[in-house]
Amino acid sequence: MLSTSKMLITIVVAGVFTFATRLIPFAAFGNRKVPEIIKYLGKIMPPAIIGVLIIYCIKDSYSLNINTILPQLLGVGITAGIHLWKRNTLLSISVGTISYMLMIHYIFI
Repeated sequence: MLSTSKMLITIVVAGVFTFATRLIPFAAFGNRKVPEIIKYLGKIMPPAIIGVLIIYCIKDSYSLNINTILPQLLGVGITAGIHLWKRNTLLSISVGTISYMLMIHYIFI
């Protein structure tokens, strides 16, 4: 187990690097025009990352156990449905995650 000082150092380092990654695009371009490739990557990367995360989350569903596969597919469907309806990423991820957790704990035991 980490000591309190090591945990604090870890949190500070993670915070500094998180802030730095958010700051770099603004520092790199300043008031200049953003290149088209960066705009393109800004449009294409979020859906691509979400796709990779979906595949990663359901990759272990090879057992054909209905209690494993069905809650995962329903969770993905609920998340996608809420997102298509409300266009709010935070809401769709929250509702999908909460519904998945409720399903695996209370319905598909």
